[in-house]
Amino acid sequence: MEGPGRAAARIPDPHTQASLAAAIAEAVRDRDERVLRRLLARFAEQAAITDLPALRDALDTAGRHGDGPPGSR
Repeated sequence: MEGPGRAAARIPDPHTQASLAAAIAEAVRDRDERVLRRLLARFAEQAAITDLPALRDALDTAGRHGDGPPGSR
């Protein structure tokens, strides 16, 4: 089980996200598909890492609606 500190450690630095977004915009302007694909892959990786703990928490919460254990309804 992860504590609150571990989830916070997975959040990407906002400055890194901003520079990545700027680099993506520049690659689009330059029409550099190779660089754009690489940057979009990095962005997707960061988004997945950031969103996984939130998704896990949402799924855990959804499974706890009700008074009894899951499957007891």
